[in-house]
Amino acid sequence: MRLHLTDSKFNPNPYYDQRIKAILSDNFVKNLPGTIDTFDQNGFDLTNLERLYAKKMDYKIKKVRTSHWVLKEDWFTSEPTDRGCHINHAVIFERKGFADAAKEQMVELADKCPLIHKVLQIKPKWGLDFSVDYADAQGNVFEVLHWEWDTFDFDEIQQKKKQMDIFLLSQDWDKMAKQLLDRKEEWYKLGFFEQSDYKTQFFGIEKERFKMVIWK
Repeated sequence: MRLHLTDSKFNPNPYYDQRIKAILSDNFVKNLPGTIDTFDQNGFDLTNLERLYAKKMDYKIKKVRTSHWVLKEDWFTSEPTDRGCHINHAVIFERKGFADAAKEQMVELADKCPLIHKVLQIKPKWGLDFSVDYADAQGNVFEVLHWEWDTFDFDEIQQKKKQMDIFLLSQDWDKMAKQLLDRKEEWYKLGFFEQSDYKTQFFGIEKERFKMVIWK
């Protein structure tokens, strides 16, 4: 498998800063709680309310796994294959906070419906998510590497992406998958986090860092 690095870049603007069209009628206020259903406090899933601000500023909102709406772009791609190493997903994520006119409006909404503070108090966050799987005709199936890394610091995510761009492009994925398969007895009975630790040590990279709570 050969990885292809896309030209996707993180947006340095951490905030929504434009007001949306909202009428503070009794009916609108009554329905506000429904705009933040199933709030994701440690990931990148957008509430319906956040999606309104993203659309206002022409950000591309994309669906993940049929019901999750996020701000994401492809990080790497690879040629299609029916066996061996292949990308499960390789994406960059963003989640915005609120500033200026958008923040002023959100404060108005929160005065009417305190639940809106769940969205208003979001800290801007950026993330990297890379997953390569393996499958063969003998029925061997496993994650070769699944590595996620989040931060609230834009300069930090830029630096980490550059570092991982170089590292991930330099790997011989089929060779590494064969080595992992030969050492299966060492890791296949481990739990999720234990397997993650094993794989990051195997590849000689920093441990994953994700699920960071986004509230101020």
